Formats: sequence, structure tokens, C-alpha cells
Amino acid sequence: MQAGLILLCLAYVLSQFFRAFLAVLSSVLAQDIGAAPDDLAFASGMWFLSFAAMQLPVGWALDHAGPRRTAALLLLLGGGGGAALFAAAAGPLHVSIAMFLIGIGCSPVLMASYYIFARQYPPARFATLAALMLGVGSAGNLVASYPTALAVDLFGWRQTLAGLAVVSAVVAAGLFVTVTDPDKPDGEHKGSVLDLLKMPALWAIFPLMLVAYAPSGALRGLWIGPYLNDLYGLSTQQVGLATMVMGAAMIAGTFLYGPLDRMLGTRKWVILVGNLLACLALGGLVLAAGAPVWMPVLLMAAIGFFGASFPVIMAHGRAFVPPHLAGRGVTLLNFFGIGGVGIMQFATGRIHAGMAGADLSLPYTGIFSFFLVCLALGCAIYLLSRDSMD
Repeated sequence: MQAGLILLCLAYVLSQFFRAFLAVLSSVLAQDIGAAPDDLAFASGMWFLSFAAMQLPVGWALDHAGPRRTAALLLLLGGGGGAALFAAAAGPLHVSIAMFLIGIGCSPVLMASYYIFARQYPPARFATLAALMLGVGSAGNLVASYPTALAVDLFGWRQTLAGLAVVSAVVAAGLFVTVTDPDKPDGEHKGSVLDLLKMPALWAIFPLMLVAYAPSGALRGLWIGPYLNDLYGLSTQQVGLATMVMGAAMIAGTFLYGPLDRMLGTRKWVILVGNLLACLALGGLVLAAGAPVWMPVLLMAAIGFFGASFPVIMAHGRAFVPPHLAGRGVTLLNFFGIGGVGIMQFATGRIHAGMAGADLSLPYTGIFSFFLVCLALGCAIYLLSRDSMD
């Protein structure tokens, strides 16, 4: 199982890469195939949309078929096939279709790990293990920054994507060989997602799950690139360095959040305080137009750091889920977390297109303000939640 978890972690590196690499490719895709920022926002949204839409069937598959076949098959067909299609893209539509397929391929990877943690490890360790997997796997976030910019300059973006298609297929084969499915729970248990939706404790958590990851995911996944290119004229490699700073902050935040619930004896207040600090950083970003370039980069890094509460929110909700619905429980929570980024990418693409004009900073001010309002509303509803500790 340890070898399987290592391969799942490597697969999650690919998942983190694919959700974040468009920020670095924004300028070269604009030059080569005419992909504007709103086109790439749509393509990024398609990744998150397909990823989120797959969470409910993936949850069913984890509970019935197990993580081995679920993760290996989808990563091979969606991840490998989608990356190959991206490498051959001739226009923005092809990029969107490719990102849709890649989202399907990446959809079971993290949840397969969380399913194993939920079924084979003590509940009190779930948040720490979840954060560890998320933090180590987030190395893909770093690979999708300066190293990708360098690879594109050296080999070209098509060759880079073709190589990633091969890597995805090899990792999928490794998952099929090394992952061992956990034993099924004793006794006859019946239930569905509807049983989870009937739990009042989860409904105060879902709204924050919907918006907490969206600002950092959307900024790191796309908007940091066009923002720094349009307002500061940074090159592909310079954008790659800025995205590396934000990606490193997101990883550091994930590792910090992981053990805090056990150290402080609360999940609710760890999550709430962290996301309120992310709101402050978003407010600073709204006001940062015209500031020296280091300031918005630092504020985006702060948003990534404080917005890394995903594994603790997952642990908060998972504590209310019965063992025989563990697969569907973690994937339902992930449905809200990833779906929120997809919805916001579609919305921010429209905001950018609708506010574009002579003032290049205005569309981005609108995007950052939208993120701030959504996250603040999520925090307000989350105040009604019931704390959970195992």
C-alpha cells in the first residue's frame, strides 16, 4: 500500500500541474493559436467543471470498485489522452476540450488517497495525512511555474505536453500495479449521496468549501499570468518565477494547516481565522493596482498561504460521514471545493471580457473584488457550523 500511495502522490503531482500550468502558457498560446485570457479562463473552468462533475461517480466507484481501478483507468484515458490532444491543439476550442478530458483524468487521484486514509487510518490523523498528501503532491504546482516556462522555451509547448501525456500513461499503469484496495466494511450497509445531503451539519460547511479554494486556485491556475503580463509586461520566465513564489506559499500553508486542528483542539476556528486572513489579502490585492510588482506577487502568495485550508475543511466534514459512505463523503466535499473554482473561472472570464478597455487594471480589480465578496459570504455562513474533533 505504501508503494501505491507514493504512486498516487505522483499522480496528484500531475493533477496539481494540470490545474496550474495555463498561467505560464498564456502568452505563448495567445501568440501561437490566438487564445485570449477569457478563452483560457473558459478552458481552466472546463478542467474544474469536469473534475467536479466526476466526483459523485468517482465516489460511487471508490466504494464499489475500489481506488486501484478507478484511479488507473481514468488517469490513463483522461490524463494521457487529454494531454495528447492539447499537444495537437490548433485553436482555443481544442484546448478547452483537452482540459475537460484532463480534468476527468485527474478527478479520482486525491480522493483515492483520502478514501484509503479514511478507511485504514485513525480518524484523528485524517487532517494531517490529507495535508501531507496535498502538500507533497503540490510539487506539481511548482513544476507548473518556472520549470514549465523553461521547458517551453527549450522544447516548445507542444513537445512539453506530449511528454506529459506519456508520463500520465506510465503513472496510470503504475497505479494499477501497486495500489491495493482496502477491505470493505463489515456487515451490509446501504446508503447514497442523498443520505449525506440530509445531514444538517454538512450544510454549513458546503458554502465555505465552495469558495475557500477558489481564489488561490483560480489566481494560481490562470489569472496571475495575464495580470503580470498585462500590467507589468513580465516575460514567460518572469511569470514562471512569480507563480513559483505563489505555489511555494500554497504548499507551506498546506503543511501548516495540517496539524493545527490537533494542536489547537479545534477545526472550525483554524479554518475561519485562516480564511478571514485570506480575505484581508484579497482586499489588499484589490487596492494594489499601480503598486510595485513585488507587492501584488506577495499578496497573491498570502492568498495562496491562507487559502490552503482545504484538507482541514475536508476533515471537518468527513467527521460527520459514516464509514460505509467514506468514498462518497470525501468526493461530495471535493465536488463543492473543485466545482467552486470552475464556476468562478467561468464568471471571472466574463468579468474580464466585460470590463476590458483602456484601463488594463480595471478587469482584474473586478475579478479580485468578486473573489473577496464570495469568500467573505462563505465565512459568514461557516460561522453557523458545528465544530468536529475525532
